[in-house]
Amino acid sequence: QAAADPVSSSDAPEDVPKETSSVSQNISDADAFKILLEMKMKKRQKKPTLPSTVTELDTEDGSKVYVVGTAHFSDSSKKDVVKTIQEVQPDVVVVELCQYRVSMLKMDEKTLLKEAKEINLEKLQQAIKQNGVMSGLMQMLLLKVSAHITEQLGMAPGGEFREAFKEASKVPFCKFHLGDRPIPVTFKRAIAALSFWQKVKLAWGLCFLSDPISKDDVEKCKQKDLLEQMMAEMIGEFPDLHRTIVSERDIYLTYMLKQAAKQIELPRASETEPRKYIPAVVVGVVGMGHVPGIEKNWNSDLNIQEIMSVPPPSASSKIFKFVIKATVFGLMGYGCYRIGQRTVQFILSMPAAQSYLQKLTEIKSQH
Repeated sequence: QAAADPVSSSDAPEDVPKETSSVSQNISDADAFKILLEMKMKKRQKKPTLPSTVTELDTEDGSKVYVVGTAHFSDSSKKDVVKTIQEVQPDVVVVELCQYRVSMLKMDEKTLLKEAKEINLEKLQQAIKQNGVMSGLMQMLLLKVSAHITEQLGMAPGGEFREAFKEASKVPFCKFHLGDRPIPVTFKRAIAALSFWQKVKLAWGLCFLSDPISKDDVEKCKQKDLLEQMMAEMIGEFPDLHRTIVSERDIYLTYMLKQAAKQIELPRASETEPRKYIPAVVVGVVGMGHVPGIEKNWNSDLNIQEIMSVPPPSASSKIFKFVIKATVFGLMGYGCYRIGQRTVQFILSMPAAQSYLQKLTEIKSQH
């Protein structure tokens, strides 16, 4: 800003030539960019001191990607993210979030803690409206797992993503990208991969998750992603579910990191000036459970079209959907019946009602 802002003539000393005082006025956008870029490069460490949770990857054109493996409920992960961004001064920061979860970046910890603990009918209706009955129910069940950990630890999830967002805003010319596959696609593909009985079994397991988290588990959070570990244990017996929730997202995250790591074009003073490119520096912030998959897929040619498609609902999905709807409406109908029956009995037991009925009986007998 100091390089780009013009200095007014009244502020310039009298002994300074007019040509010198007007230099800042004539500076081009390209020159201003170069000055700020040089300042950024000086701050960028050539041999950065990085946390042990960081994995360094290279592209064919010389760009560097620093993948920070985090635990979603860990203070040490937040510090790792901050240190990495400060050390490497990236051009792009990519986080394991999609547009459906981006709201958590601007919420404060207290609000997020409250939101994570409260799972109510309104949230369920919204999830079903947004993703469909089956995917909505699965989303709410997974939120229940997250809420269970939140309640036990007293810590809201996603702190490392909020820290990444804050630090990225402090780095000149740093872009912030959402790198995860949209939640509706993931859940719909996951549901389609399960048989009818697998869906019932998974829903049952998630509904009755209530094991307490010990102090040892809290300590494990600092080295391992507890949420992903619990999910891995639950979905371990469903290979197709593991493929859609973990493996396919590994591919998607890898693809997004490689897209972010494309060389950066420098601004030109004129259209005739040849184009110049420099390698990019990228920081990726992902759950540590995804790091091995990203490393595995890094040197592969990736096509995400297949994993972005949503298969049509199977016959078992339609049956399960019908059963859920029938159960809900059946319970609602029975509830209304019971309430109505009790209301009528209560009204009839009132003295005024009994007196009125007696008079009606007398009038009827007279006729």
